[in-house]
Parts: sequence; C-alpha cells; structure tokens
Amino acid sequence: MNQKNTWYEEFRVNSDSVVAKVRELIQAGNVRRVFIKNDKGDTLLEIPLNAGLAVTAATALVAPALVAVGAIAALLTQVTIGVERQGNPGEGSVVDGDVVE
Repeated sequence: MNQKNTWYEEFRVNSDSVVAKVRELIQAGNVRRVFIKNDKGDTLLEIPLNAGLAVTAATALVAPALVAVGAIAALLTQVTIGVERQGNPGEGSVVDGDVVE
C-alpha cells in the first residue's frame, strides 16, 4: 500500500476572511484536516476531510461545518487555520491560482 506523507501548515487570518480561506483550502484538493484555533492556540473546531473527494462533494459535505466556522469567526478578531495536507511540502498545491510550497 502506497501511503503518502502528510504535513502541516498554519494561516493567520482575520475573522472576516475565515470561511473564504477554508473554502479555498478545500478546493486545493490535498487537505486532510482543517483546524480552527483561537489566539491561545486552542483548537476550537476540527474538520476532517477525505483528500480524494471531488471539490463539489467536499464542499457539500462540509457546508454545516462552514456555518460553524462562520459562527466561531464572528466571536474572534484573529483566527489561526491549521491545515494537514497529504503529500510532500515540496510538491505544492494550487491556492488562488498560485502554487503554494
């Protein structure tokens, strides 16, 4: 069985752009999990994803979680979005048309 590596990165965003950033990450296609953290680094929400799902299916399945993300973001000014990705960091992924290393 060929098991791919996973790696982790974080993005710090203001509360107005949290839902848009989470959607953007889901569309990148190699995301296994998304974590929403407060300023103290405490995980407030974890969204598990199947990295092999089509973007449309992933967005539909995660829609209720996106509502929760929006509710959490409304209570905070800054949010850290943690992302566990499938693959190697050097392979990069496409986010907003740019390759992210």
